[in-house]
Amino acid sequence: MTSPDVEDPAVADPEQRHWRRNLAVGTVGSFTTLVAMTLLVPFLPEYVRQLGVDDPAAVVRWSGVAYGATFLTAALTAPLWGMLGDRFGRKSMLVRASLGMAVAMTLLGFVQSVEQLVAVRLLVGLLGGYSSGATILVVAQTPKDRSAWALGVLSSGILAGNVVGPLVGGFVPAWVGIRPTFVVCGAVIFVAFLATTFLLREPPAGPRPPRVTTRRHGVWSQVQRPGAVVALLATSSLLLFSTMSIEPIVTVYVEDLGQLSHAAGVAGILVALTAVGSVVAAPRVGRLADRVGHTRVVIACLAAAGVLALAQALVSNVWQLGVLRVLLGLSLGGLLPSITAAVRHLAPPDAVGRVLGLGVSAQYVGQVAGPVLGGLVAAQAGLRAVFVATAVVLLAAAALNLVVLRRGGPRNPSTTTPEAVTLGP
Repeated sequence: MTSPDVEDPAVADPEQRHWRRNLAVGTVGSFTTLVAMTLLVPFLPEYVRQLGVDDPAAVVRWSGVAYGATFLTAALTAPLWGMLGDRFGRKSMLVRASLGMAVAMTLLGFVQSVEQLVAVRLLVGLLGGYSSGATILVVAQTPKDRSAWALGVLSSGILAGNVVGPLVGGFVPAWVGIRPTFVVCGAVIFVAFLATTFLLREPPAGPRPPRVTTRRHGVWSQVQRPGAVVALLATSSLLLFSTMSIEPIVTVYVEDLGQLSHAAGVAGILVALTAVGSVVAAPRVGRLADRVGHTRVVIACLAAAGVLALAQALVSNVWQLGVLRVLLGLSLGGLLPSITAAVRHLAPPDAVGRVLGLGVSAQYVGQVAGPVLGGLVAAQAGLRAVFVATAVVLLAAAALNLVVLRRGGPRNPSTTTPEAVTLGP
C-alpha cells in the first residue's frame, strides 16, 4: 500500500497528504468525546435530584431542558465554527472544541444548582462540535474518490461513541460517584485534545484563489447546483427527524408487543442493535457510494429505510422488531456519509466548512424536533402511527432527491467544477 505521505495521484495535493492519519485521529477523537458527552444520559435525572429538585415532574422537565440545551447552542454555532475553520484552519477548530469541551465537561461536576447545570450544558454546546469539525476536516482532506468511505469510517466512530457512552454511564457513577464522573469525562476529552494537537496534520494555508462571489450572495454564489445542496441538507435534517422520532417510544412499543418484563432493557438492546447495524454498514456503504455514485446510494438507502420503518408498524412480536431494527441500521449507516460526500463535491473548497456547518445545524434541528413530534403523533394516533409517519418522511426524502438531483437544476455561472455532473443517478 502506498504511504499517504508519498506524493502520488491520489494525494498530490498537500491538503491530502496526511488524510489517513487525520482520519484516524478524528475518528478516535470523535469516539472519545462522544462517549464522554453521552455518559451522563442514564444518571442525568439522579443528578438533577441531587441538585435539589424533588418533584418528579420537575425532575423530568429539568432533565430534558439540560439535555437539549447542548443541542440548541451547538445548532446555532455550527455554521460559525465552519466559517472560522474555512478562514483560520480546520485543525484549530478541533483543538478549540476538544479543549473547550474538556473544560466545560469538568465544570459540570462542580455546579451547585440546576440552573447552573443548564448554563454549563449550554456552554458545552457552544464550545463543542468536535465530531462535526472532524467531519469537515475529513471532507476537505480526503481524496474525492475515497470521501464517502472515509466519512463512513468516521461515522462508525461517532455512532459507536453514542452507543458506548450511555452503556458505560450506567455503571461508572456507581464506582466513582456522579461528580467525579464528570471529571473523568473531562480527562478523557483532554486526551483527545492532546492527540489532536500533536498528531493531526494540516498544511499551512497557501495563497487563496480569487473568489468569484459577491457580498450580496455570499457562499451560495460559489456552490454548484444550490438546489441540489439544499435538498441534501434538508434530507440530513429529515433523516435525523424521522429516526429520532422513533427512539422515545421504543420502550412503550416493546411493552405493547407483550414484553412486559425488562421492557426498558429490551428497548435498550433494540436501539443498540440499530446503532451496531449502522456502525457495520457505514464504511461499506461509503465505499459503494464512491464507486457507483453518492446520490444513487442516498436514494436507495432512504427508500429501503422507509420500507423497513413501515414494516415495524406491522410486527407482532419483539423478535420481528429486532430483525427489522438491525436491517434499518444497515440501511441508515451509509446515509449521512454519502450525503456529506455529495455536498463536498458541490461546494468549493474554501466554503465547504460553511456549507457543512449549515448541514450540522439542520441535523440538530431534526434531532431535537423528531422526539417532540414523534411523541405528539403517538399520543394522538397511537404508537404504530409513528412508524408509518417515519416511513412517509423517509420515502418523501427519497422522492425529493430523485426529482431534484436527477434534474440537476441550474448551475451558478461562477462555478465550473465538473464533478457535480457525476452525482446524479
